[in-house]
This record gives sequence, structure tokens and C-alpha cells, in this order.
Amino acid sequence: MKIFSGMAKSVLCLLVVWSMLPSAYTQNMLLEFGKVKSWNAVVAGNAQEATGIKWIDVNTGKDTWWLQNDLLVCKGLPIGVMRSEHQYENFIMHIEWRHMEAGGNSGVFVWSSARPGENRLPDGVEVQMLELDWVKLNKRNGVTPPIAYVHGELFGVGGVTTTPDNPRGERSKSIENLCKGRGEWNTYDVVCVDGVIKLSVNGKFVNGIAHASQKKGYLCLEAEGALIHFRNLQIIELPPGVTHADQTAPLAESTH
Repeated sequence: MKIFSGMAKSVLCLLVVWSMLPSAYTQNMLLEFGKVKSWNAVVAGNAQEATGIKWIDVNTGKDTWWLQNDLLVCKGLPIGVMRSEHQYENFIMHIEWRHMEAGGNSGVFVWSSARPGENRLPDGVEVQMLELDWVKLNKRNGVTPPIAYVHGELFGVGGVTTTPDNPRGERSKSIENLCKGRGEWNTYDVVCVDGVIKLSVNGKFVNGIAHASQKKGYLCLEAEGALIHFRNLQIIELPPGVTHADQTAPLAESTH
């Protein structure tokens, strides 16, 4: 009986540890938003080859995200992400977004494992989307943070490292401030190739990073406390490069 009791305790401990692992999040298919096509289809002029992008909940909830005509609406809570069904390596991404609350926070993680950390957000390179009042509402010891925060910063998170084009510490800041405020649509065009990212904000390339330590993975859309709208997500997949296993995010758990 003592042996059985010891085994039972060991199994119970394993189950508790397993439940705490990031992969224990139940990942359910949520919705379809955006279109993806191959570079070959673009060159051939075949627009009909575009397919819908399916999104899978990682650690938010089915009522966090919903479709409203041509909009994807995110209420911002609980904090977390949903991920693309497939991983992407080299691609061009077009996405339009607008915050609906002052100081709203969100973003897109590229080349991510989609495994939440202690702050409920995953690794990858974050393409940040902040509402312009964020700096006014997040003073630290009476000091207003740099305006660069709210104009499309790029930075590695969760252990992913990068080399910033325009350093602000480990982050890369935009060289011009082009983002628009609450209720106005912003356009990001993001070129991601071989560990390099170039970001165009509202029609002008103003930021970039290089040497990302992880350069293939999932896309994650972020809920971080505020209502935000997305629309017109389009991805063009480019030819693959030389990407090794240690530069590729691990595959996520199967969906339900």
C-alpha cells in the first residue's frame, strides 16, 4: 500500500506540473480572418489562389475576439493572444488597425512559438501597436516615456534577440512618428525575410530589425487590455530560406 500511495503521489505531482506548462493551454479554432497567397500566385496574377487564415485561441477566450462585417474586433481581455494555424518564415504582411480607447495597447508577434510566458504573452518579435495617449497615461515617477513607444517599435521578447536598426535600448524605434490616434486607421506593411523585419507605418518605411534569433514561427494577435479593431489582413508568402531547427519555433499542440 505504501508503494501504491507513493506512486499515486508521483502521478499527482506530474499532473500538477503538466497543467502548469504552456502547452497545457487548450487551443481551439476561433475564426477565419485575413487572406494568404504565395509569391508564385502573385507573379502569375492569380488572385483566386488566396486562402483564408484560420486563428486559434491560445489563452484568451471565445468572447475576446469576434468578426463584425469586415472587421476583427478584440475587446482586449483577458490579456493573451490567438495564433495563426500555420507557421510563417519569409513573408509580407499588410494589416490595418485602430485603437478605440485612449492609451490602448496591442501588437502582432511574428516568428512566435505561441507559448505564453508569465505575463501571458509569447515569444517572438513584437510589432507594437499603441494608442498615442499611452505615454501620457503611463508616466513613471512623474516622467513621460519617450514618444517612440507609440509609433511602431520592434523588439524581441521571450528570449528572442534582434539587432535594432534604430536602437532605443534593445528595441528599435521608428525614425519618424507617423501613427494616428484613437479612432483613426493605421496601416502597417511588414516585410519579414531571413531574420530581418522592415516596417512601413502609414505608407513609409521607418523601422527595422535584423539578426532575429528565431525566424520562423506563428503569427499572434495580441489582446492587452483595450478595445481594438483590425481589418484587411493580407499575407504574401515568399520563398523559404536557410533556416535551421534552432531558429524555428516549436510546433504548437494540436487544435480541438
